[in-house]
Amino acid sequence: MTDDEGHRFSEGQGFDDPYDPFDLDPPELAVDTDRIDPVDSHVLPDLLDEANVDTDSVDVERLIDVGLEYVRLNRHEQATETFERAARFADDERTEQEAWVNKGVAHAELEEYDAAIGAYREALAIDERSDHAASAETNLAYALWEFGRTEEALEHAERAVEIDPRFAEAWYNRGFFLNERGLAEDAVNAFDNALRLGYRSANLLEEKAIALERLGEEERAEEIAEEAEALRNEREQQLLE
Repeated sequence: MTDDEGHRFSEGQGFDDPYDPFDLDPPELAVDTDRIDPVDSHVLPDLLDEANVDTDSVDVERLIDVGLEYVRLNRHEQATETFERAARFADDERTEQEAWVNKGVAHAELEEYDAAIGAYREALAIDERSDHAASAETNLAYALWEFGRTEEALEHAERAVEIDPRFAEAWYNRGFFLNERGLAEDAVNAFDNALRLGYRSANLLEEKAIALERLGEEERAEEIAEEAEALRNEREQQLLE
């Protein structure tokens, strides 16, 4: 179960904009662009590594930003180490939970689902009802599904929408797992909730079309499948441009 936007990383400010996760630009990454390409594969990692070395005075928020920049560079192993360090040094539970969630997602990007599951459980052990808990639950559901534990996946997808009923991606995940269980009507309702909350992807529309076909609504299913194909082509064209 993957979606067009990939896994969900924390932005550090709750769920205000869950579909544009990599928008942080820490000040320590500022470089003279007249002399250095800011995304140079050597310069930027050096800056990140330097920011991650000092053990005498740890700025946890800065570490989380650095971890997200590692993710942006597809350096997920370094990201997992950075997020764990942030979690260990965090002096408040909300920040610690955020770091554990991000660590789990970085592991999932490496397809290390067992480690991802462990990180999400660490996050949920801190607080099962916080703003980061819904993200932990929906990402845990994804990791469990990838790990072959599909029944548990649905359980955690359900918990995610209970914690945050306005978390659109969680509704999509819930619908996906319901569809996998053959519960087509409930799946359609979950997909419609995700759409109403602003989450629209080709994968969601394709899953909805499958559910509608199972319900015998072939004409509507065909329309939705065509919407999915058009949206996918539109996204691909945007990438080419």
